[in-house]
Amino acid sequence: MVPEYNPSKIEKTAQEKWLKEGRFKSKPDNRQKYYCLSMFPYPSGKLHMGHVRNYTIGDVISRYKRMNNFNVFQPMGWDAFGLPAENAAIANKVSPKDWTNQNIEHMKKQLISLGLGYDWSKELRTCEPQYYKWEQLIFKKFYEKGLVYKKKSIVNWDPVDETVLANEQVIDGKGWRSGAKVELKEIDQWFIKITDYADELLSSLDEVDWPENVKTMQKNWIGKSHGAEIKYQIADTSKYLTVFSTRPDTIYGVSFIAISPNHEIALDLAEKDSQVKNFLNKCNETSSAEAYMTKAEKLGIDTGMKAIHPITKKNIPVWIGNFVLLDYGTGVVMGVPGHDQRDFEFASKYNLDITQVISLGSDDALPITNKGTLVNSDIYNDLSSDDASLKIISQLKSDELGEGLVQFRLRDWGVSRQRYWGCPIPVIYENGEAKLVEEKDLPVTLPDLPEKSAPIPLSQNKDFYNVSEEIKRETDTFDTFMDSSWYYARFTAADNESEIFDENTKYWLPVDLYIGGIEHAILHLLYSRFFHKALRDMGMVDGNEPFKKLLTQGMVLKDGAKMSKSKGNTVDPQSYIDKYGADTVRLYMMFTAPPEQSLEWSESSVEGASRFIKKVWNLVIDKKYISIDMPNKFSKEEMDLRRKTHSTLKKVTSDFESRFSFNTAIASIMELLNAIPEDFKKSDAADSKKFCLNESITIILKTLNPIAPHISEFLWDHFHQESSLDSIESSWPEVQENLLEVSEFELVIQINGKVRGKVLADIDFDQDKIEEIAKKVENVSSNLEGKDIKKSIYIKGKIINFVV
Repeated sequence: MVPEYNPSKIEKTAQEKWLKEGRFKSKPDNRQKYYCLSMFPYPSGKLHMGHVRNYTIGDVISRYKRMNNFNVFQPMGWDAFGLPAENAAIANKVSPKDWTNQNIEHMKKQLISLGLGYDWSKELRTCEPQYYKWEQLIFKKFYEKGLVYKKKSIVNWDPVDETVLANEQVIDGKGWRSGAKVELKEIDQWFIKITDYADELLSSLDEVDWPENVKTMQKNWIGKSHGAEIKYQIADTSKYLTVFSTRPDTIYGVSFIAISPNHEIALDLAEKDSQVKNFLNKCNETSSAEAYMTKAEKLGIDTGMKAIHPITKKNIPVWIGNFVLLDYGTGVVMGVPGHDQRDFEFASKYNLDITQVISLGSDDALPITNKGTLVNSDIYNDLSSDDASLKIISQLKSDELGEGLVQFRLRDWGVSRQRYWGCPIPVIYENGEAKLVEEKDLPVTLPDLPEKSAPIPLSQNKDFYNVSEEIKRETDTFDTFMDSSWYYARFTAADNESEIFDENTKYWLPVDLYIGGIEHAILHLLYSRFFHKALRDMGMVDGNEPFKKLLTQGMVLKDGAKMSKSKGNTVDPQSYIDKYGADTVRLYMMFTAPPEQSLEWSESSVEGASRFIKKVWNLVIDKKYISIDMPNKFSKEEMDLRRKTHSTLKKVTSDFESRFSFNTAIASIMELLNAIPEDFKKSDAADSKKFCLNESITIILKTLNPIAPHISEFLWDHFHQESSLDSIESSWPEVQENLLEVSEFELVIQINGKVRGKVLADIDFDQDKIEEIAKKVENVSSNLEGKDIKKSIYIKGKIINFVV
């Protein structure tokens, strides 16, 4: 009787064995290295299906590479700081540290139960001083290199969470987590000069093997634009308003100037004019996010001031516009309503002049936002936009009222956060003057909280910030993007307490494959790329880019929507691991959709994956590998199975190697399993049949091993217990190409392009012989009867067509 498949027992035994023997512990050697990294999780307490998919993909690839004799490094850690832990700690009356560490222990057990082959000796937690000590050192080195500064900045302030929000964290004017109406507030912030690397961040995207859509998103975020800086003198004063424009060719169409509500002129006016003051207060109730401004209603107020057009010398009105952002460009824009959608809406609303200065020659309905030929532009009429731009910039330069300029949309990175649960910024203020903490005094550690005390911002903790009468500590903590911007490099030396990076870092970097969600396409990846380049320039790491190849996996959906607690459509992975086993869950995740596409959760498909696993079990569990010399001759049926086995191996190898198409690889393995004739499985089968079965089982288990490692290894050890073959992981099987050469094929027979029959034919037959065989097929001969064959067209090994 065949023993029953018991996944929980088999998987637990395998996992304990792998951990005990340190199966996945990595160290440099003379093999080709492969650093496979999946984006580390935030320790929320439970794995969700998105985690399971992400980490299974990474593990499948790592195991495949290991079988191909690569020296694989696959570490795992925890992105542990951040607002969710702090909020949960407040709600549950525990410290964020205890809450986070409990969650980590639970999630680590879940990761192990999935059979993920991580090098746990390199585990890191960003909330531990032994990690953030080095982050503080990097910040200090950035400061010494001139990459860090402090300035007052208009920020999105969440009044409930009492912290600064990035523009991307403001959704429809509300905080992404609290839902509170966001306010604009001016506070002191530490900034990192990522803009120093804007050009290289753009150009070196050509060096990486990333999806084109991710590259495009990064390019758009960096936003390099060529244009002109243009000066508009304020009438009756010696002061100027400076504008950056990518379209100097439209300068004759300028009918107003708009300044930011936070521009110094607007703030000065508000002190004297209550209408302006009320308008600014209204503007400060909205987000400073560019995306929000684009959708928001365009509002403005006339300052009563005039600016002098630099070329025509006409007076044009100066307005305050809610759509002008102080942090982008100069906080001043020139309004060209005939050729900009936003300006057109604004001018239409407030009855400002709309002048056409660009023509496309056909449809001239305004606004015309494309380049074209200049009209109503005096001496520049009939020039193309590009030619006119160059000549206009030249004139502005000679009049000392402007010059050509390259500008980036990318802004410097504000890294200050007003929270407790984050890495303290290593700065002290001596009589008000900022100084970086000495390296010997690092880390600046987070103060422990009294038991059952809710976390409070460091600014409210006198014991922390009061060093002495003259010396105070910085009370802001780092944006958690700081923690995740360099963890990939620290993994390589995570067990080295005396150095941030070491010889292992040189060996393992860059990451060969980075796997994570498309939602990290901009900020996290951009910040990591910046960190790598800055660390390179300080001689701390090698190479220009941190991640050679990027795989962005699709979401796991249920009922057509992303799984989320609020929608009530989440599925707990643990319940499926407990019910079906990790191998079934892994197989399901890999089989249902290609990695980069979304996956629709289906209970029946999980059951289908379970049936396949059991089918493999039933095939192998009652058999033992018997060493048989290769027979001199195989029957046609035996050769068909051998050919199927090796064509499957070739297909699976190609799917793994070039496309990560695990779904089609698994489909091929299923086909092979179904192709094994029943009489080959019998105990009294001929040796030649047993030889072919041995070969099929060996290749099924080997190719399945990266995907379903527990059952594959168990069945391999069972099947080969009396043979001298090495472990299942020792090598990836080699395709025997000679077996793929078919001697026979199915000839498709057409008459005037319509299929009239099929017949088996020898691949080596010439066209005359093929015609002779084809004409003997009954349906073909009856359709050719009494007809003249004008010509016949034969495509070798495939088809013959008779033209009559």
